[in-house]
Amino acid sequence: MRIQDFCDMEQFEEIMKNWALATGLATVAVGEDGEYISECYNFTRFCIDLTRGSMEGKRRCEKCDREGKGVYFCHAGLMDFGIPITLDDGTVLGSVIGGQVLSETPDEEAFRQKALELGLNPDEYCEALREVPVKTQEEIEASAHLLGEVINMFVRASYMASNNTNIIGKLQTGIAAASEQIETVNAVTKRIEGFGNRQKILALNASIEAARAGEAGKGFAVVAKEVQGLAINMSAASEEIKETLGKLTETINDLNQ
Repeated sequence: MRIQDFCDMEQFEEIMKNWALATGLATVAVGEDGEYISECYNFTRFCIDLTRGSMEGKRRCEKCDREGKGVYFCHAGLMDFGIPITLDDGTVLGSVIGGQVLSETPDEEAFRQKALELGLNPDEYCEALREVPVKTQEEIEASAHLLGEVINMFVRASYMASNNTNIIGKLQTGIAAASEQIETVNAVTKRIEGFGNRQKILALNASIEAARAGEAGKGFAVVAKEVQGLAINMSAASEEIKETLGKLTETINDLNQ
């Protein structure tokens, strides 16, 4: 199941964009397969062009993307977050990830050492570092959890709306099919009713003929009586079916309305 299958992705994107504008934090939404399902907002040159742009940095960043939960410090020393997008039953559909901010004024010497580890130019790395926003850890955590809550509420509400629409569609299809079946049963019931009436006539004629035959017609009279009883039972069953169908038809008509 994909978020794109039931969510209005324009509204989804609007939530992401407005949050990014309001907080200044980097963010992007990814599906369960790890593919981006939204634009990337506020991504820093420090993270994207340099840290993730190096082979070793990319390897470490991808490891953080996979394993990072909640708000955490990434391998490069910035604060990132990973908030899962889930349904009410716990099904994970993806996540919102981001952050790319500092929680305090950085120690540039430590970042110079980090640049050497990643095979990057320390001067260029520290220059890009100075462009990274600095926010308190409390601000970062509050912003990340707010985005997670809003996105999850939107996704869950969208899923419920989509699911309810599907249920209603199936119900309407079922009602239409039931109406057709009722018409068929009604036709069959009329035929049964006709058979019953003919059997009554047949039984009456058989009784008359048995009476005329006297002693020789006793056996025939027994058969005629059985036929008459069968006709009566068939008529009673037919009436019961008609009554049940009448109630069912009323129920379906109410549902259609």
